[in-house]
Amino acid sequence: MRNWLTLNLLFETPPMNPLTTHPFTLLVNPRFQPAELYGEQRASLLSAPALAQAQAVITAWPGYAVTPLCVLPSLARTAGVGSIHYKDEGSRFGLGSFKALGGAYAVARLLCRELGQRLGRPVSHAELQRDPALRQACGDITVTCATDGNHGRSVAWGAQMLGCRCVIYIHATVSEGRKQAIARYGAQVVRTSGNYDEAVQQADLDAKTHGWFVISDTSYPGYMDVPRDVMQGYQLMVHEAVNALPQWPTHVFVQAGVGGFAAAVCAYFWERNPEQRPVFVVVEPERADCLLQSARAGAGEVVAVKGDLDTLMAGLACGEVSLLAWQVLASGANAFCTIPDAAAVETMRLLASPPQGDPTIVAGESAVAGLAALLLMAQDSAARTALDLTPDSRVLLFGSEGDTDPALYQQLVGRSASQVRQDVVAA
Repeated sequence: MRNWLTLNLLFETPPMNPLTTHPFTLLVNPRFQPAELYGEQRASLLSAPALAQAQAVITAWPGYAVTPLCVLPSLARTAGVGSIHYKDEGSRFGLGSFKALGGAYAVARLLCRELGQRLGRPVSHAELQRDPALRQACGDITVTCATDGNHGRSVAWGAQMLGCRCVIYIHATVSEGRKQAIARYGAQVVRTSGNYDEAVQQADLDAKTHGWFVISDTSYPGYMDVPRDVMQGYQLMVHEAVNALPQWPTHVFVQAGVGGFAAAVCAYFWERNPEQRPVFVVVEPERADCLLQSARAGAGEVVAVKGDLDTLMAGLACGEVSLLAWQVLASGANAFCTIPDAAAVETMRLLASPPQGDPTIVAGESAVAGLAALLLMAQDSAARTALDLTPDSRVLLFGSEGDTDPALYQQLVGRSASQVRQDVVAA
């Protein structure tokens, strides 16, 4: 073990079961503020009233259903904790990921705002859906974003549902399967060279040139409203999970790209029970760790990670932190950690062929980061102590996607999602 600072620890994992040996990095957040209340500033970002508004809109969409909260008793015993609950987002609106809650909701909010300004009166989401004239007016509006796959799919689906045009930008390493999944919802898909953050810049440039509206989950100075709507949509998933839990969780492990998803989850618990916040751990790929690097810097400023961000966890391959997310995570996260791709792949396989007593789950490569981190850290005594993981700990995880890239899932797991499910029926 090597110390960076008193609270900044690097742990190397010993051999463990069910995962093989993988190194991971755990950084206990030096800026965490355990006694701080949620506060008015953060409530202006994400709040219970805004969640209620998002809930009213999203639950009215065709196909809405609460996604399952799976209990993993065998893996909990392996990890030496009291319980593990895994919120499986693979069935969300048929899009395969939690992103359906954010991008599409932000599209709806944008259209209501824009049409309201054009008409000089408020336009509600219900009115937008039932008024043919308003829907026709939506046809003159184009939304756009950059994506690793899932967010763009949600934006394209929301645009199709509400009648506006859509152009989605993907970067060089996004798979052809993810590209086709976006195009299936009627969007024009543009592939760019470079990494995710360069695709973001291209989408922003073209939007300014053509008068389009960017629906991004990344916030930056002067662009806050839309990412806030995206994050607020995500909180419905957290609300569903909490309503299904038998007890308030003691620990939450959440994967992160730009941080919007993680911040939405963190803020939910922080706002509602600030004195009993769960220990909150943010998990990133080791090759795309902008949040951990920002926390390590310790000066309150975000740090960008450059390069190709080459990770199998495509939904987490982000090098720049969302400023809105950082306002929550900079002091709200207890710790930041990174894991290698190999740990994610093994965890996908573990859920596809689970130990006896646990359900079989089809989980994509970005979905399993939280579980992989938990299983790695649970076997290291120093990490357990740093995170206060005990036999009484109640861990909540969010399986953010299913097989959103079916070909890649089959390649990594060795079976297709349908074969995994068929094996369950046969058993």
